[in-house]
Amino acid sequence: MSLRPVPGAAPAAGTAGVFDVDAVVLDIEGTTSATGFVVDVLYPYSRSRFAALLDERGDDPDVRRAVAQVRDLLGEPDAGAGRVEEALHAWLDDDVKATPLKTLQGIVWAEGFARGDLVSHFYDDVVPVLRRWHADGVRLHVYSSGSVAAQRAWFASSPAGDLRPLVDGWYDTENAGPKQEPGSYHRIAATAGTRAGRLLFLSDRPGELDAARAAGWRTAGIRRPGEPYYEQGVGDHAQAGTFDGIGIRTGTAGSST
Repeated sequence: MSLRPVPGAAPAAGTAGVFDVDAVVLDIEGTTSATGFVVDVLYPYSRSRFAALLDERGDDPDVRRAVAQVRDLLGEPDAGAGRVEEALHAWLDDDVKATPLKTLQGIVWAEGFARGDLVSHFYDDVVPVLRRWHADGVRLHVYSSGSVAAQRAWFASSPAGDLRPLVDGWYDTENAGPKQEPGSYHRIAATAGTRAGRLLFLSDRPGELDAARAAGWRTAGIRRPGEPYYEQGVGDHAQAGTFDGIGIRTGTAGSST
């Protein structure tokens, strides 16, 4: 597992510039945090606990709803727990961003964080910048393919402590929609109460950045050596290698770099 940039890899462009916005929306995987941690730590953790979750918490409303969604996606309304678990494992193997998979992963991870089995990962440059932006009056939101429950657990269990007070809104593929569709960003803007042109989306994935820009948002790619999308790049979006390369200027808060 690699949680740090690859030694010897060329650095990404250092500074994306200064953005005059009121709110920043954050991707997690590959942007605030290492994809390697998610793939090599969290995925196996959830895989090993799906069976127990389905057996012990099958009557929990969130679990029951997610299982029903799995059955719908499979086209198998009578699928038992074993078949549901098999589908979850297959989606994990293929990195399918299925909403019920993310819901059930989020429940498992939240339990793991609460027990102290798991501590989340953030790149070193991220937390100081988020705290500075928050202090400057910039509203922060999270939009991840991981469920809102998983996002909250992730930010609550960072090595730097509970970061949830920094975040004003949480969005996933269930309450916002798929991350590569402009309509999802329209929904977030409406819910966040901030017009599209005053929102900045940070992500490592060009398809997500394209969708946000199509919805009228400002965009910047975060390119960290060693991350899956580093070599592909972020197209013609502004880009930075760390959060220190993103400057924020608001109507009331001056400049933050």
